Amino acid sequence: MSTLIYTIITLFAIGVVSALVLYFVAQKFKVEEDPRIDDVEKMLPGANCGGCGFPGCRGLATALVESDDISSLYCSVGGDACMGCIAEYLGKAAPKKEPTVATVRCGGTCEKRPRTNTYIGATSCAIASSLYVGETGCAYGCLGYGDCVAACAFDAIRINPETGLAEVDADKCTACGACVKACPKGIIELRKKWPKNRAIYVSCVSKDKGAVTMKACKAGCIGCGKCAKVCEFGAITIENNLAYIDSTKCRLCRKCVAECPTGAIKMIGLAPLAKKEPTTKATEPTAPAAAATVKQVENKEA
Repeated sequence: MSTLIYTIITLFAIGVVSALVLYFVAQKFKVEEDPRIDDVEKMLPGANCGGCGFPGCRGLATALVESDDISSLYCSVGGDACMGCIAEYLGKAAPKKEPTVATVRCGGTCEKRPRTNTYIGATSCAIASSLYVGETGCAYGCLGYGDCVAACAFDAIRINPETGLAEVDADKCTACGACVKACPKGIIELRKKWPKNRAIYVSCVSKDKGAVTMKACKAGCIGCGKCAKVCEFGAITIENNLAYIDSTKCRLCRKCVAECPTGAIKMIGLAPLAKKEPTTKATEPTAPAAAATVKQVENKEA
């Protein structure tokens, strides 16, 4: 019985001593943290999506407090309103950015891009893309296995079962960029977010020559350059057989949409341009000619 009591007392003493040692060590090496970090973290959305470049909102809050210049730090989920409140609290200049939205640049639906083989394996875009080009003749298109869907923390992207393509809900998208990083094909891009979710973009990333692209996908860009010729704002460039529309220069004039022979340029939230009917200018007869015509008519009547 005495042995049991001595054992309990010994263990208790060891526990007390260990606790005291840990306490003094913690006090000796503790790092003082700015209390404003907790306040800034509370102002952030708390999504911990990593869109800011930090592993979580705590990391961004720390950087915002410790940095003198926060112009390069931005929370895409909170936006300008959130960053403005934080900047006002910290007494720093608020960074501002134009809102963006994730855009899937692939129009190769099942109808436009028929399957040539069947993939049997893990339903992952990353795994499938590392093994072969895909189930169609296009090596650039959306695989449709949903890596982007799994990466999105805001339920803003889904795979359309009819088209087999990823689709973004612009109202839910926070432009965190998680889907952009998750897509192994690089077809998802953060583009300028227009009012009422309007957009014009080239829904293709194929760099193959026109004939090869058309054979693999009827909705692909063939790099003909017709769109670039009609653009009055220099927003369209052709490089590596592929047209690209710069959303910062585009004015949504829609002329390029009508010129694209394959329909690779997508238009969202806008009505197509009305086709102009050819007009012919009526030539008015000169005074002598008119008088002569009247005289001829009078002679015939007489």
